[in-house]
Amino acid sequence: MLDLNVGGVSSNCNGHSRRDFLRVGGLSALGLTLANFFRAQAVASENAPAAPQRRNVNCILMWMQGGPSHIDTLDPKPDAPAEIRGEFSTIQTRQPGVRVVEHFPMLAQQFDKLSLIRGHDPQNGSHGVADHIMMTGHRFNPALPFPCFGSVVAKERGYRNNMFPFVQLGRNIDRRFNGGIGGFLGDQYNPFEVHDDPSSPAFRVRDLSIASDAERRRLQRRYSMLQEMDRYQREMESNQSVQARDVFYQRAHSLITSPAAKDAFDLSRETDRVRDQYGRNSLGQSCLLARRLIESGVHFVTVTDGGWDTHVNNFRSLKDRLLPRLDRAYASLLADLHTRGLLDNTLVVWFGDFGRTPIVNPSAGRDHWSTAGVATMGGGGIRLGQTIGATNARAEVVVDTPVRPQDLAATIYHALGIPLNTWYRAQDGRPIELVPTGRPVRQLI
Repeated sequence: MLDLNVGGVSSNCNGHSRRDFLRVGGLSALGLTLANFFRAQAVASENAPAAPQRRNVNCILMWMQGGPSHIDTLDPKPDAPAEIRGEFSTIQTRQPGVRVVEHFPMLAQQFDKLSLIRGHDPQNGSHGVADHIMMTGHRFNPALPFPCFGSVVAKERGYRNNMFPFVQLGRNIDRRFNGGIGGFLGDQYNPFEVHDDPSSPAFRVRDLSIASDAERRRLQRRYSMLQEMDRYQREMESNQSVQARDVFYQRAHSLITSPAAKDAFDLSRETDRVRDQYGRNSLGQSCLLARRLIESGVHFVTVTDGGWDTHVNNFRSLKDRLLPRLDRAYASLLADLHTRGLLDNTLVVWFGDFGRTPIVNPSAGRDHWSTAGVATMGGGGIRLGQTIGATNARAEVVVDTPVRPQDLAATIYHALGIPLNTWYRAQDGRPIELVPTGRPVRQLI
């Protein structure tokens, strides 16, 4: 979760700091962390020019941590030798001539709502580094962490309907190499993270859930005390810093008590039929929650799913768990967004770390593969029903229309209406271009 400690500490007449006061029970569930979050964001954007009006497209990124096998998902090779094609047969999709593995019967019927990138060249076969490269479009640089897509959107768009601009669902992002964070833009553009499993009957969003009326009354009393302390400080200090600080705490309080924020995360408001349709598992309910968040004003949601590093028992893991739940969740998300009229304004992106070895290893698994992978994009105003690029007959290398991570990044930003020639300043003052070498995939725009 967000846990920023930004700004100074002032003490009251008893020698207790505001921070101590809050930790004793002021806004301890949320207020300090959120208030500092808002303060840091305001400082960062204080001198920023007003953003031009742009097309209001939101994004859901489905991140499959570990690296899905391209051969055993969306780029099967049914005519290859057995040690390459693996155990799965194929089925026809709604795209003429495009076949996928047999465990995607629901998703195959939604192929009119997405485009398939079989020419994806990940240019990397290392975990951790992949989380950075794939979510930024930049090669990893230990001296300069780049911001991920959601963080850039958060900086460009800001808050809407009193909701966070960028939310991450699940823990399945490797942060060792600065994957999935605000990078040089600052921690204020990190995602609001929801770590608990939304399919659990006990699911609640820590920091946004007030369990009882008594807890709500305690929060209100403490907030009133905090306001009184601020009033006293304003009188004693006679400066604008306390007034500015009030704004941040008011915003934090308004979010924790906002019915809209609470409702957005409340999956019990969905019917059993809809929840069953998405699948009663972490991925399915995360996709449903992502749809609710987009509806409520969140600009960018990252849905994370783990377990895709299938070095051992690749086919059993895919058949028994990974593919059926992905099939149901992904297909339901596309169909639901379309039915609700949200798909044109919501870009849905699916990919993972990299591809996996064409030849099955002795443990019935596939290992890391850096020269071929697969990705999909749907909705968001891009051209649908396209199949871009191809790998060779053994799924080893891209032989037609290679699409690099920086090209995926450029396509995402283009669809979201963020100019590719956008420049930011790193913390040391150097100018950094958003996507210096990436080019949007022309078949999609």
